[in-house]
Amino acid sequence: MTSPLEGRTVLVLTSNFGTETSEIRTPIAALREAGAAVIVAAPSPGAVTTLELDREPGAEVPVDTTLDAVRPADVDAVVLPGGTLNADTLRADETAQQLVRAIAADGKVVAAICHAPWMLVETGLAADRDLTSVPTIRTDLVNAGARWSDREVVVDDRGGFRLITSRTPDDLDAFDAAIIDALG
Repeated sequence: MTSPLEGRTVLVLTSNFGTETSEIRTPIAALREAGAAVIVAAPSPGAVTTLELDREPGAEVPVDTTLDAVRPADVDAVVLPGGTLNADTLRADETAQQLVRAIAADGKVVAAICHAPWMLVETGLAADRDLTSVPTIRTDLVNAGARWSDREVVVDDRGGFRLITSRTPDDLDAFDAAIIDALG
């Protein structure tokens, strides 16, 4: 019996510090359980030091490769986990920006949760898109031209690529299901 995502490769793009624990670990587990190969990429080799609710130390997640070694052609989707520190650091990384833009330009799935839609602002991918996020970055997204709504998950197929966004760790089941559905 084949798994729904057998043969699919998903890139999890993160910084090395400050990623929300559940927002990286839960999607990785769900995608792997669905049969996808998951690659965790960060600026530096080693591990991602996660945080619980942006404050308490969380589990470490091994890094599979560095950002500069990723080839967008080798992946079917990118997942951007949140965490305030992670998202703020990653959105300023030009290599991360280039990867997200290239994956979107190839018509592949881009998924972002919590604070991670800040990357969509930096890459110009938020404009004229329906999306959601943690409410505290709503103004940033609206100012970038997005149509923001307070929903568990928003899927927008316009603009040449599927954009999946979600609000908080409370919405991870719906977020993971939307990614699996998009790739299945």
